[in-house]
Amino acid sequence: MDPKDSIKQTKNLFSEFPPISTEEWEKKIETDLKGADYNKKLVWHTLEGMEVRPYYRSENLEGLKYQDIFPSEFPFVRGNKKSKNDWFIRQDIKVDKIAEANKKALEILMRGVNSLGFIFAEKKISADDFNKLLENIWVKSIELNLIGKGQELHLLELLLDVLKGRNREMSEIKGSIDFDPLGCASISGKLSGSEDALFETAAQLIKKSSNLAGLRTLSVSGTLFNNAGADICQELACSLSAGVEYLTQLNKRGISVTDIAPKIQFNFAIGGNYFMEIAKFRAARLLWANIVKAYGPASEEVCQMHIHASNSEWNKTLYDPYVNMLRTTTEAMSGALAGVDSMTVLPFNSVFEETTSFSERIARNQQLLLKEESHLDKVVDPGAGSYYIESLTDQIAEKAWEIFLAIEEKGGFLSALKEGFIQQIIKETALTRDKNIATRKDVILGTNQYPNTTEWIGKEISEQTISPADYTVEDAEFESLKPYRGAIAFEKLRLDTERFAAKNHRPKAFMLTMGNLAMRRARAQFSINFFGCAGFELIDNIGFKDVDSALAAAKNQKADILVVCSSDEDYAEIMPEILQKASQDYLIVLAGYPKELLEQLKEQGLKHCIHVRSNVLETLKAFQKELHIIE
Repeated sequence: MDPKDSIKQTKNLFSEFPPISTEEWEKKIETDLKGADYNKKLVWHTLEGMEVRPYYRSENLEGLKYQDIFPSEFPFVRGNKKSKNDWFIRQDIKVDKIAEANKKALEILMRGVNSLGFIFAEKKISADDFNKLLENIWVKSIELNLIGKGQELHLLELLLDVLKGRNREMSEIKGSIDFDPLGCASISGKLSGSEDALFETAAQLIKKSSNLAGLRTLSVSGTLFNNAGADICQELACSLSAGVEYLTQLNKRGISVTDIAPKIQFNFAIGGNYFMEIAKFRAARLLWANIVKAYGPASEEVCQMHIHASNSEWNKTLYDPYVNMLRTTTEAMSGALAGVDSMTVLPFNSVFEETTSFSERIARNQQLLLKEESHLDKVVDPGAGSYYIESLTDQIAEKAWEIFLAIEEKGGFLSALKEGFIQQIIKETALTRDKNIATRKDVILGTNQYPNTTEWIGKEISEQTISPADYTVEDAEFESLKPYRGAIAFEKLRLDTERFAAKNHRPKAFMLTMGNLAMRRARAQFSINFFGCAGFELIDNIGFKDVDSALAAAKNQKADILVVCSSDEDYAEIMPEILQKASQDYLIVLAGYPKELLEQLKEQGLKHCIHVRSNVLETLKAFQKELHIIE
C-alpha cells in the first residue's frame, strides 16, 4: 500500500469521530454523577497535597517547556540515555569473610548481576584482603560499589592500587564509593566529625578519583527520608537540598561544580505508588539539572543526575511476605520505566530475616525478566507524552521545589537538620501515613487488609525485627530520623496475639449471622477481615434461625467474642435479646453502624461496633486489652 493512501485512510477514520471539548466531557460526567460532588467522587487527593484528576487531555500539558526535548538533552527529564534504556542490576554483599564474599560475587555475576555492592565492616580491610576480594572479577565490565562507613578514603586508595597493579584503564571503571556524612547525621543525630574534616574528606575523594570519571564518590541517601515516612515530594526536596549542601561546601573549598556534580550519586527509594514514582524520577532529573546549571558548569552534561534506585522498605511486611515480591516487581517497573541508572531489588524476606539463596535469586530474576521478557531496557522514557505522567511530573517538581526552597530558607540542609525542620515535616507526614494505615484508608495487603488468617511465621520474632530501627548515637546533638515500616504496628498487634495463644488459648471471634442474607454475609466477611488482622481464630457461620441456637453454637465453640452480623432493620429486633442473654458471657460486637438505633442499643449494654470508618488498629488493641492479651 502506498504510504499516502494509508495516511488518507487514517484521516478519513478520524473524520468519523469529531473532537469533543473538555466542557462536553465535564457536562457528561456531571450528568452521570447525578448531583454527587465531583471532587469527592473522582478527584484523588494525594498524600503530597496534589489533586489528581480522573482524566487528562493535551491542554493539561500547555506551558510545559520541556515537551519538545529528546532523551539525553537538558534538563534531562527524559533521562540521560539516548538510544536505549539499559540499567545496572545490582546486588550487595556483606564482606564478613573475604573468600566467601569473593565466591558469592563470582556466582551472582554469572547469574545476571552486573553491579556489585560490597558492604564492609567498620574494621579497615587490608590491601591483601582487598586484592583477594576482587580476585577474578573483571572490574571494567561491571559496576563496582564500595560501602564502608569511615573508611571511604582508604577504600579508594586500595581500589586505585588494584587498578594500577592490574593495569586497568581508569576511564573504563564505573561505580561508587558511598560517602554520605549528611545522610549518616540524619539518622544518628550528630555529624561523625567536624564539618571541616568531613567536607575535606569529600574534597579528597573527588581529587583522588579525578582520573576515574565513572566513579562517584559522594552519595545522597533519599532512601533514608523515604523509609522515615516522607512523601515523594519531601524525599525529593530533602535529597536535592543535601546535594546542594555538597555543591556549596565543596565549591567553597575551591572545587568547581564541573568536578563536583558528576561525583554525586543519588540513592532513591522506589515506593508502591506506580505512576507517581515514575514521575518522581523524571522530576528529580529536571530539578537537579536546573540547580546545577545555576552554578555555571562547563557543559550541560555536568547537570545530569545519576540515580541508583532500590525498593522502599517502608511498605514491606513480615506477614504474607510473598506479597513483597509483587511490591518489589511493580516498584522495579517504575524505576526501569523512569530511566534509573542502576537498581537493587530487595529480596522479599530482607526486612525480617537473613536473605536466602532462593530469595536473592528471585530478586535478581525480577530485573532480568523486566529486561529479557518485558524489554523495558529497549525504549527510553516510554512515559513521555502521557498526559497523566507529564502532569504528575510537573506537579511533583513544583511541590518538591516549594519544600526545597523552605529548607534553603533555613540556611540549607545541614542548618535545617540541626534546627529540626526536616525531621518535623517528615514526622508530620509519617503520622498521617500511620493514621491512614490504622483506618485502612491505605491498604497494606495481607497485614491491615485481607490477612492470611492461617499464617504463622513458625518461629519467635525478635523485638529488634518488629520494632522501628533507631540509629541515634548516645551523644546526639539534634533529633534523628527514625526509619520504620508502615506495617509494624499491625504486625506487633498480631504477634501479641500469637504469643498469648502459645501460652493460653487463641481468642475466638464467632460470627453470629442472622436475618437478611446479603447483609449478614457482607458484614460477616468484613468482620472476619477485621479481626483477622489481630490473629484471632475466626468462626464463620451460614446463619441462625433464632438467638438461642446461635448462642448455643457460640458456647459449644468456646467463643470469646460474638460479632453480630445482620441488617440494620434486623438489629432492632435481635440485638436487645442478644444483649440481655449474652452480655455477661461474651464481648459483644455489632458489625455496622445503625445510626438511628445506636443510642438505644448503648443504653441496653452495647459497647462495641465495627464499621468502615473504624480505626482498626486502636479498636483491635482495645479488644486485646479486654481479653487480657495486652495490658
